[in-house]
Amino acid sequence: MKKGMRKGDHAILLRIYIGELDQYKGKPLWEAILYRARELHLAGATVIHGVAGFGAASHLHTAKILRLSEDLPVLIEIVDTPENIDKIMPFLEEAVRDGMITTEKVEIVKYVHSGKGKI
Repeated sequence: MKKGMRKGDHAILLRIYIGELDQYKGKPLWEAILYRARELHLAGATVIHGVAGFGAASHLHTAKILRLSEDLPVLIEIVDTPENIDKIMPFLEEAVRDGMITTEKVEIVKYVHSGKGKI
């Protein structure tokens, strides 16, 4: 969250469920979403790589030793103000062709920022 976010503030948790093989303009979709969130100056984003899952088509995707790739699930989470989450929604509507997007209201319990950027 931005510096103005404090304990007790309300925010939106945006979750984007996609597959690791999903693409957007020749690069991984998860990467495109991550960089778009950064370009829009959203508070932050986390990309989580799942070990197993299934979607609307009920195809089971799992990481097995003998299989090279099973299009494993990827979850991207972003928490920010409703106004900032609204900034990325048009991009997601265009880019996410197969998957699910959810939002929910959350309350900030703690947010600390050292001021040291890693990227």
